[in-house]
Amino acid sequence: MLFEMPELPWPKDALAPLISPETIDYHYGKHHRAYLSKLNEILLKDKSLQGKTLEELMVSEGTPLFNNAAQFWNHSFYWKCLRAPREDNHPEGLIAERIDDAFGNFESFQVRFAMAALGQFGSGWAWLTENSEGELKIEQSSNAGNPLVYGHKPLLTCDVWEHAYYIDFRNDRAKYVAAFWQLINWDFVASRLSK
Repeated sequence: MLFEMPELPWPKDALAPLISPETIDYHYGKHHRAYLSKLNEILLKDKSLQGKTLEELMVSEGTPLFNNAAQFWNHSFYWKCLRAPREDNHPEGLIAERIDDAFGNFESFQVRFAMAALGQFGSGWAWLTENSEGELKIEQSSNAGNPLVYGHKPLLTCDVWEHAYYIDFRNDRAKYVAAFWQLINWDFVASRLSK
């Protein structure tokens, strides 16, 4: 059993003008799809791996498989974290309360999350996660890294690989991270919280 490319949760022009259809064509259509192709090539060569979930492949297998499985998972998750831009885009309800409890207030969370995204050396990801005790944490991961490997539940991610921002932001990560706040799908983030 092989994996298939997920449908985007919105039309490819939905994130414009912050993320253009051209970026979606490259990021989703080429980079994300390439991870899927490489993952499926590995599974075709080793049929003993077929039937495992993506998460099982990520936490139990070697580097080439992990890299492609995790990057396929990370990107599939990233798209769900986004929606059409809103200038005053703040969390509401339980997710807002949990952020206030963990970080003092939303503005403090924004600063710390942005520092994680901007401070990630090279390619990687910034994450808002929930640990096994239900505490919210901000994490960084390099390359294909994913908090699931450490038993943490991803709630939100910001892709800080260059292909996420080199077209629309001319490789200016800081401008991309500043724009990211207008794109967050807080309903999706809230749906990931443990009940």
